[in-house]
Amino acid sequence: MDIYERIIEDHQKQRDLAARILETQGNSEERQQLWEEFQPEAVAHANAEEQTFYAALFQHQDTQEQARHSVSEHKEADDLIEEIGEMSMESSGWLQKFKKLKEDLDHHMEEEEKEVFSMSRKIIDEAQAKQLAQAFNERKEAELKDA
Repeated sequence: MDIYERIIEDHQKQRDLAARILETQGNSEERQQLWEEFQPEAVAHANAEEQTFYAALFQHQDTQEQARHSVSEHKEADDLIEEIGEMSMESSGWLQKFKKLKEDLDHHMEEEEKEVFSMSRKIIDEAQAKQLAQAFNERKEAELKDA
């Protein structure tokens, strides 16, 4: 598995969890469980991505600007995740913020899968893409242990 397949695998998991969260209501046990799975998953994914995939993109002039943009989107999502985590799940504001987060993440993931991957395939060869997947897995695992 290369870095692209690995990132898409995580994106699909996040999309599925987010869709399931939107089907829940109020401060239900199901919403709490799904959020407790989604939150560390999204944060660990972004951190591992920055420390492996985006670190590689920052090394090349042609992809630095896009990498900066993607990392700034991670920061915005992180801030929203933190804000949502501090809110009561019973409030209508919780669901509104979560919908905003989902919308932002959907945009980010689509942009990454179409535009960023297209750019990065020009500078990351197949062997490096496989090495990055391994590094990503190790970093994400460490992030989840610290969560």
